[in-house]
Amino acid sequence: MNFENVKLASINKRGLAFFVDEILTSFLFIIIYYDKIFSATTQEEAIVIASSLSFQYVILKVIYQSFFIWYYGATIGKMIFKIRCVSYENQNPNLSNSVLRAMVRIISEAVFYIGFIWAYFNPARQTWHDKVAKTLVVDIA
Repeated sequence: MNFENVKLASINKRGLAFFVDEILTSFLFIIIYYDKIFSATTQEEAIVIASSLSFQYVILKVIYQSFFIWYYGATIGKMIFKIRCVSYENQNPNLSNSVLRAMVRIISEAVFYIGFIWAYFNPARQTWHDKVAKTLVVDIA
């Protein structure tokens, strides 16, 4: 793909959008599991509960990222900062690429965000999940 014809989103905008999305998914998770999360009476109980819900949190993040990227081309955080995710054909990524992107994003987070740091050294500012899903994050404003 010719990256010269698109205005790539800045790392700063992407970082701010990431922060907004993390806050939103955390609040959504707390709302969904409120009773279970706040039933802990000791620190040890809280750790056990948090550990038992970690898989559900990962699934929520994959669903959130997949749906919004597939349906809108942007998560809520990306919409706020006027950036979007596009395929190399400059369209919203299809569902399978959106799911793949979301899953690799989780892996990038799990390995000390190295997949995100990768974007600093990539001329197209692509993270690991962008590379795998063949997507770019571009400015829409």
